[in-house]
Amino acid sequence: MPHRMVRRLEQAEVLDKVAGPLSSAVQRVVRPRIVRNLLSGTYLGHPLHPPLTDVAVGAWSMSTLLDAAGGPDAETAADLLAITGVAAAVPTALSGLNDWADTLGAERRVGMVHAAANTMALALYGSSIAMRARGDRRAGKALGLAGFAVLGFSAYLGGHLSFVRGVNVNRTAWQEGPQDWTPVLGEDELPDSEHRTVEADGVRIMLYRADREIYALAATCTHMGGPLDEGTIADGCVTCPWHDSTFRLSDGGIVRGPASTPEPRFEARVRDGRIEVRVPPAGAPARKGEGAHAGPSERMGRAARRRMARVS
Repeated sequence: MPHRMVRRLEQAEVLDKVAGPLSSAVQRVVRPRIVRNLLSGTYLGHPLHPPLTDVAVGAWSMSTLLDAAGGPDAETAADLLAITGVAAAVPTALSGLNDWADTLGAERRVGMVHAAANTMALALYGSSIAMRARGDRRAGKALGLAGFAVLGFSAYLGGHLSFVRGVNVNRTAWQEGPQDWTPVLGEDELPDSEHRTVEADGVRIMLYRADREIYALAATCTHMGGPLDEGTIADGCVTCPWHDSTFRLSDGGIVRGPASTPEPRFEARVRDGRIEVRVPPAGAPARKGEGAHAGPSERMGRAARRRMARVS
């Protein structure tokens, strides 16, 4: 029955009439880089939304348990936990909306119902807190129990999005790539300031040459699996065409979310007229690159040194 219910939600195209405009509005709000990075978990190293949900769900669950079995001595703790859940629900909702705005189709429809259920749970727990403050504990407990029931439904949908639909799962998690130097392209097939896409050990890799340096990153965006090799390259970075996640070419580090996992980097070299790549050995230092990770004076200094080298 749960699977059939979720499939109906996934196919309910009528939800698109609301989901589409709402998603566009959310995307406009989170467009600033600092907002996008913060809500996406870019600075955290993985999506921000899942750990925040643990706080709200945990607090509300324990509040309901104490309401049911704690007795009079647990009333203060139950009230405090209900308030904690409401406070945690606000940043949880903001991070969830940020993630949801990048979805399409079935994921977007289920995600909207998930968000609506969370909003209802928040309203019920907020009302529960108000009734507790007025001294009507019976009504407060009843509203809390109703909120917990709605929360359970919402949590099921959230689990479906994460573990069945794979929303916000690192799309390069199972890619490995060649451990040994592997030839992938002729050196003369990669002109300066251009990129090519090759394959090594079943992994698609984007090669880019700049100032005689060759950079190699996985061609699949870690965020939603977008074609990173079809993105734009500027200032030492590549930007995914799907959701504008931006990565440094030098080390795959994230400059702008919504990606929260760095892009896998490969070592590259030229040997006997062929470009070879491999997975960096454990402990190998990342190569220093240019662009967003280097200041203007540093970039100018390197440019001057290159000009002097050419003259000499």
